[in-house]
Amino acid sequence: MRFVSWNVNGLRACLQKGFIDVVKELKPDFMCLQETKMQEGQAEIPLDDYNKYFNSAEKKGYSGTAVFTPHQPESVVYNGMEIEEHSHEGRMITLDMGSYYLVNVYTPNAKDGLLRIDYRMQWEDDLREYLMKLDKTKPVIYCGDLNVAHNEIDLKNPKANAGNAGFSDQERGKIDVLLKSGFTDTFRFMYPDAVGRYSWWSYRFNARKNNAGWRIDYFIVSDRIRDKIRNADILSDIYGSDHCPVLLDIDI
Repeated sequence: MRFVSWNVNGLRACLQKGFIDVVKELKPDFMCLQETKMQEGQAEIPLDDYNKYFNSAEKKGYSGTAVFTPHQPESVVYNGMEIEEHSHEGRMITLDMGSYYLVNVYTPNAKDGLLRIDYRMQWEDDLREYLMKLDKTKPVIYCGDLNVAHNEIDLKNPKANAGNAGFSDQERGKIDVLLKSGFTDTFRFMYPDAVGRYSWWSYRFNARKNNAGWRIDYFIVSDRIRDKIRNADILSDIYGSDHCPVLLDIDI
């Protein structure tokens, strides 16, 4: 099975920048999107072979997730944590695929000055509890823009960004806790020492041209299926957003 995750930074804009060609080239079994910034039906998406599931934010043009797949899930849940505070921004879709769960997430940004760090910490705790609950039933594939670079190897300028949103001790610590709770970062499992591999670049300062980026997009899976991973990659040659897609091939 091939899974692709991509923060498209506005699906309507990305559709004008080759999105359909990317899907046709990669042929994913699951195309997981974040920051769609649209309501279902606001754009024509000519992928007739794919079922399309959208979770849109109440605020128009903001946040949002989607999953496109030719497969038929047993069920689709849009706000699986069932917590009111987390149910307004369209940040999660869970597909029950029978033998495993797929959880697509767009993690809230802690904001400049860590203005939203308290909410971010609550989100992380609630999400981890949710993933662990799912994992008790069947294995989990968790993906998305997690808005955190886990370790210094995961961004170009760790010293300059220490303590900033996306590289604060608090956010990095939550990834530590999650991975110690029975989950595996698939890219680092395959490439523990790979440097200069990033999935997001600022639009400023020629960041992408200079590869001054961050690895903040992930596939994280239950430990017990990590031996089934066949490939985990960051597709940095694909444009159309300030993020590039990340990929997981796994025998599941």
